[in-house]
Amino acid sequence: MSSSTSSALVLAAAVLLAALTVAQHGSLAAAAGPRVIIVGAGMSGISAAKTLSEAGITDLLILEATDRIGGRMHKKNFSGINVEIGANWVEGVNGGKMNPIWPIVNETLKLRNFLTDFSVATNIYKEDGGLYDEAYVQKIIDRADAVESKGEKLSASLPASGSDDISILAMQRLYDHQPNGPATPVDMVVTEISYSSSGVSVRTEDKSVYKADYVMVSTSLGVLQTDLIHFKPKLPTWKILVIYQFDMAVYTKIFLKFPKRFWPVGKGKEFFLYASTRRGYYAAWQQLEKQYPGANALLVTVTDEESRRIEQQSDNQTKAEIMEVLRKMFPGEDVPDATDILVPRWWSDRFYKGTYANWPVGVSRYEVDQLRAPVGRVYFTGEHTSDKYTGYVHGAYLAGIDSAEILINCAQKKMCKYLVKGKYD
Repeated sequence: MSSSTSSALVLAAAVLLAALTVAQHGSLAAAAGPRVIIVGAGMSGISAAKTLSEAGITDLLILEATDRIGGRMHKKNFSGINVEIGANWVEGVNGGKMNPIWPIVNETLKLRNFLTDFSVATNIYKEDGGLYDEAYVQKIIDRADAVESKGEKLSASLPASGSDDISILAMQRLYDHQPNGPATPVDMVVTEISYSSSGVSVRTEDKSVYKADYVMVSTSLGVLQTDLIHFKPKLPTWKILVIYQFDMAVYTKIFLKFPKRFWPVGKGKEFFLYASTRRGYYAAWQQLEKQYPGANALLVTVTDEESRRIEQQSDNQTKAEIMEVLRKMFPGEDVPDATDILVPRWWSDRFYKGTYANWPVGVSRYEVDQLRAPVGRVYFTGEHTSDKYTGYVHGAYLAGIDSAEILINCAQKKMCKYLVKGKYD
C-alpha cells in the first residue's frame, strides 16, 4: 500500500482505542483488577491496552511523551497533501496468512489504497545520467537473487559458534558510564521506573509519580538503548546485554514538491533507482502521481549512515544535494528547483532514536525471547519483541497482544514464570 494511505496505519491504531480513552492523568476505564501503566501510545502499546481491557484488566493508564498517538506512524501535511513520514505500507496482503492490519484498513476503515508496483528493471539511472539497459539490470538482479539463495543455504549449514559479543554501549550501561546530555522537560515523558515484588512506580519529567501493579514498556528499542528511562533497580545484566545486541535502523523518507513534473509516469514507472558509486546516496525514488495526480511530488529514501548524516545538516543543504542528483539523472530535462522539502528526523528524536529494530548477524529467536521477557513486574513490548515480524506495524500489533497475554497469565492465573528456551534448543 502506498503513500496515499498515509493516514491508514495511524487510524488503525485509533480503531484499537475505540473502547479506550487515552487519559494523560487518569485511568482509561472503570477500575477492575490490577492497575497497569503502559509507557507509549504506539501500535504495540495500544494493542496491549486493548488486549488487557478485553481480558477484564481495565484499570489502565497510557503515558505518551508526544501530543499524539501512533508512535512511528505519523501523518503530516506537506504542501497540501497528507504524507506518512513513518510506517506506510501494509505488507503481505495477498499472502497465505492475512496481515492483521489489512482488514482494519480495507474493511473497517475502508481507506483508499493502491497496490505498489516495485518494478525497477527499466528504471535504474546511471550516476551521470541516462538509463541502464533492462537486460543488463535484470542480469544483475538475477545474480543477486542467486547469491542470496546460496547464502541462506550456507548459513543454515553452519554450526552455531556459541560465542557472544558485547558492545561498548552495553558495557557503559552495565557500569553506569553511558554519557547523557541536556534534555528539555516535557510532560508525560517517563524518566524512571522503579519496581519491586509489590508493585511499580513510574516518574515523569514533570515530577509526577504514578503507581501501579505492573508496567508495560512499549518504547522503541532505540529509546531502551539510551538513558531516557532509568530503571530502579537496574535491569539485570542479561536484559541489558540483549538490548544492545540488536540494531536500531534509520529509514528516512524525504518528500519534495516541484512546480512541474519532469520525470516519467505510467505503468512500471512508480519507482526508480539512482545507481551512485556512493552507497545509499539518494538511491530509491517514488513518484506520487498515481496517489496524488498533479501534485508534482517525489519521495526519495535514504537509510542508516546517510540518514544520520542528513539529519545533522540543514534542509537547504539536503535540497541542494538532491537537486544535483536529479539533474544528473535527467540531463535532457528542464529540472526546476524544489519549492518545498520535508526531512523527517527519527534518529535525532529522543522519543524514537530510529525507525525500527534490525536483527544483526548472530542473533536468533533466543535473543528476541529475552527482549520480550519481563523483569519482575516490568513487561516489554514493541516491534522489536516480535520474533517473526520485527520492524513491521503488524509485528508491533501482534507483539502487543503477546506481551499482554504474558501479563494476563501472571495477573489473573498466577503463572508468572516466563520460560526462555535455550539458544540451541
